[in-house]
Amino acid sequence: MVQAAPKLLTVDEFIAYYGDSDRYELIDGELIEMEPTGPHEQVSAFIGRKLNVEIDRQDANYFIPHRCLIKLLGTDTAFRPDLIVLDETRLINEPLWQKEPVITLGNSTKLIAEVVSTNWQNDYARKVEDYATLGVFEYWIVDYLGIGGREYIGKPKQPTVTICTLVEDEYQKQLFQNNDQLVSSSFPNLQLTAKQVFAAGQSVPM
Repeated sequence: MVQAAPKLLTVDEFIAYYGDSDRYELIDGELIEMEPTGPHEQVSAFIGRKLNVEIDRQDANYFIPHRCLIKLLGTDTAFRPDLIVLDETRLINEPLWQKEPVITLGNSTKLIAEVVSTNWQNDYARKVEDYATLGVFEYWIVDYLGIGGREYIGKPKQPTVTICTLVEDEYQKQLFQNNDQLVSSSFPNLQLTAKQVFAAGQSVPM
């Protein structure tokens, strides 16, 4: 029996039907099921906690929303970042924000972090390209299991945080492993090592 191809969705349909669900994002009209594990959520929560401390320390007009979509205008793609830091002062320019937690402008964000899971290709390739095109200033790829391709994290493969910083219209990438101190342009006083981030995903903290 031949299976019918799944119906592609527009971004508006996706927001209407799945906007309140944390389980899905939309890529080129295709519904993508997100499969976060418990350790994945532990890593996301740990990074969020550390960044909230820095937001308070800087007394910045930033916040981390519980739920948020990134809508790429002119496409049928809407990403659901694991963690996003928004600039409150920029939200007045967001056309959808008053009705939906949807961001369409890169300069509304200070930082996006994606915690890598089984669909790591999207985090390392597709989202790097799309977030750069959108103008997202800083993008973290947090590969706490070291499952990304060797062309992205080196050989032998090991847990890696890749911090992408937008220079003109391209990302400059820095890789952080083991006891490397993370270097963030958005949070220059952040005191955090790659090892501390990876430890958040361990059953027994290191």
